[in-house]
Amino acid sequence: MSTHSSRRSFIGHAAAGFSTLALPRLAQAQSAPKQTQPEHAVNEPVSIEVNARSIPSFEPRDRSRVRFGSLQYRSGLVLTSPHRGFGGLSGFRFLDDKGERFLALSDQGTWFTGGIRYADGKMVALADVEAAPMLNSEGRPITEKRLWYDTESLARDGSTFYVGLERVNQIMRFDFAKGGTRARGEVIASPPAIRKLPYNKGLEALVFVPKGKDNNVALAGTLIAFSERGLDADGNLVAFLIGGPSPGQFAVRRTEKFDISDAVLLASGELLILERKFSWFTGIDIRIRSIPLKSIASGALVDGPELFRADLGHEVDNMEGIDAHVTPEGETVLTMVSDDNFSLLQRTLLLQFTLVE
Repeated sequence: MSTHSSRRSFIGHAAAGFSTLALPRLAQAQSAPKQTQPEHAVNEPVSIEVNARSIPSFEPRDRSRVRFGSLQYRSGLVLTSPHRGFGGLSGFRFLDDKGERFLALSDQGTWFTGGIRYADGKMVALADVEAAPMLNSEGRPITEKRLWYDTESLARDGSTFYVGLERVNQIMRFDFAKGGTRARGEVIASPPAIRKLPYNKGLEALVFVPKGKDNNVALAGTLIAFSERGLDADGNLVAFLIGGPSPGQFAVRRTEKFDISDAVLLASGELLILERKFSWFTGIDIRIRSIPLKSIASGALVDGPELFRADLGHEVDNMEGIDAHVTPEGETVLTMVSDDNFSLLQRTLLLQFTLVE
C-alpha cells in the first residue's frame, strides 16, 4: 500500500483509532481482575527488535516544506516491532546530552531503553532496545496491582526518575543508580488534590526543575505535575508544584479545548507544553505552547504563545511525549513520540524538529 493510501486509510478511520482518547477506559478497567497484568505488559527484561522506516517529509501535501511555525522539520521514523509489548509510548527522556540514549515508558508499566542512530543529522534507526517491567518497592511488576499500570508521564532529575500513574493519580520515584530499569519504585507524597483528578484525565506530564540554574532559582528542586484535563472552577488546566521552595497549585489557561499530553523544560527557562485535542469530525490536532518558567508560582494562571500546530494533514499521530537536547552546533532539537494505543490503525512515530525561534 502506498504512503498516500495509508494516510487516507488512517484519516478515514481516525474516529475508531482514536476512540481511546475520546471515550473512558472504564470498561477496560472493570475487566482488569480477570487478568494478572495488562495485555501488553512485560514480565522480565528482554532485548527486542525495533524496525524503523524513514518519514522524509512532515507534510505529504508539500514535500518541500520544512518550516512549521517556530519549528523546522529534521527527520522522523515510523517504529514497528515483532515484540507484542512494544507500543503505547507515553513518556520519553534522553539519558545523555547528545540526543542518542533514551528512556521511554509505555502506558502499561513497561520501560524501554535504547539508542537513536543518526546519519547526516537525521534519525535512521534504533539500536540496543530493551523492554523491562516497572517494579514496585517489593521488586514486583507494578502491573500486578489492579489499575497500577496507566503510566503516562516521566520526569528526570539526574539518575532519579519520576513516573506519574494516571488512573490512581500517584507518583513513583525510581533511583536508576540502583540497577537502572531494575530499580524499585517508591510512591512519593503528593498533594491530596492530585488524588481527586479525573479518573482518565489525571496526571499526564511531569517536569523536574534542576538545581543550580540561575534562571530556575525560584522553582529549583520542584517537580511540576500537569493534569491532562483536570479543570479548576474557571475551566483551566490544573497543575501542581511538588517539593521545592514554594509548593502549591497553579493553572494553565485552557484554550480551544486542548488537553496537556507532556512538557519539557529548556535550558533557556522556557517550559514547552505539548497539547492535543480530538474531534470525531477533524481527527487529532497537536500543538506546542511556550510558558516562561518564571511566570509559574502557586496560585498563578499561566499562558503563552503557540509555537507549533499540526493535524492529520501532517505526519502526526497521538503525540504523547516530548524532550529536548542541544546539538554541538547550539541548535535546540525537540523530539516527540506517539502512543499508538496498541491499535493497528495508529502508529508509533518518533519526530525531530529544530526550534528556530
